[in-house]
Amino acid sequence: MSQWLQSGRRRDLCALLYEAGSLRGQKLKTALERHYEVRIDPQSFYGSLDALVDRGLLACETEGIHDVYRLTEAGVDGVESHHAWLTARVDGRIQDD
Repeated sequence: MSQWLQSGRRRDLCALLYEAGSLRGQKLKTALERHYEVRIDPQSFYGSLDALVDRGLLACETEGIHDVYRLTEAGVDGVESHHAWLTARVDGRIQDD
């Protein structure tokens, strides 16, 4: 598997969007804060989203005054590849990549 994302926060953002399809930035932030049980600095959070958009893993569209994020095809591929890689290790079926 090629290098995908080393940042756990970025991987988790992609996983949340994989499940949801698309989410407003604030709803995505709230979902991640609930998962981590901690407040996330908005500047850091939106910096992570911007980096994912810049890398082509997320798309951002404006609906009214809200930014709505969704995975791109590359983002979907990354989540699915990482899931397969992680599942193989958890299940004890480690494969050479």
